[in-house]
Amino acid sequence: MSATASPALGPVKDPKVAARLGSRRKRVDVVIRTLSLAATGIGLVFLASILVTLFAKGFGAMNLSVLTEVTRPPGSEGGLLNAIVGSLIQVALATLIGTPIGMLVGTYLAEYARGSRFGDVVRFVSDILLSAPSILIGLFVYQLLVLPFGGFSGWAGVAALAIIIIPIVVRTTEDMLRLIPNTLREAVIGLGAPKWKMVVMVCWRSAISGIITGVLLGIARIAGETAPLLFTSLGNNAWSTDLSAPMPSLPITIYSYAGSPFQDWIELAWAGALLITLAVLLLNIGARTLLRSRK
Repeated sequence: MSATASPALGPVKDPKVAARLGSRRKRVDVVIRTLSLAATGIGLVFLASILVTLFAKGFGAMNLSVLTEVTRPPGSEGGLLNAIVGSLIQVALATLIGTPIGMLVGTYLAEYARGSRFGDVVRFVSDILLSAPSILIGLFVYQLLVLPFGGFSGWAGVAALAIIIIPIVVRTTEDMLRLIPNTLREAVIGLGAPKWKMVVMVCWRSAISGIITGVLLGIARIAGETAPLLFTSLGNNAWSTDLSAPMPSLPITIYSYAGSPFQDWIELAWAGALLITLAVLLLNIGARTLLRSRK
């Protein structure tokens, strides 16, 4: 006897229903794609208009005196040298203070606090600081360092910027360390090395480019901060490198000059905005280059 194979049972495809569903999917795809392209185009138009305006007015106001002269009264040939130096000092000190703290906290979260409740609390607080408005950090430092010590100071501005950069470095350090395979850690521990040496000699070396990327992005973030400096270092139109007194900075100078009625101050504000934009652009390019070289 020979058994004939019966056809497999299953749903029968209706060509009309399939065509109707396919047509509907195509229409929805066209609509969504059109809306996405339109939103992208609108965003690019606004971005291009901002950059074109900034470059046109910024380069138009740029000259040698901007980089070599201090700010002067309206009508004088002044520059932004004191503001540039003040910003460099405050950003550099904030980076030197915030980077080690952020690296140590990120290392603790990635290597020592996995699954612990205290680690979850620290991570939660770090995430809140990462997304907190910078003006709140400025108000906090104002209450902590400005009012008790009787005045504005560069140190208060450094503290505010350091608090802003810490959670950025924490998040980047933790994420980079978590990318390191556990087999590498087990191999080092299996050779008899203590855990601290494994972290310093192996994990940090493997994640160093990603950590540096986070530090560069943090510098780009704090370089243009204005709100926290208004409540801490305040600003200064004279040459000053005294961190115990009000200290000039580029964002504060731009904020003050942009709303002034004097044309030469407005032009200096455009030149300062161009300098900050170029600095942030270079930092972001450097960060992406480091991250790409790691891959």
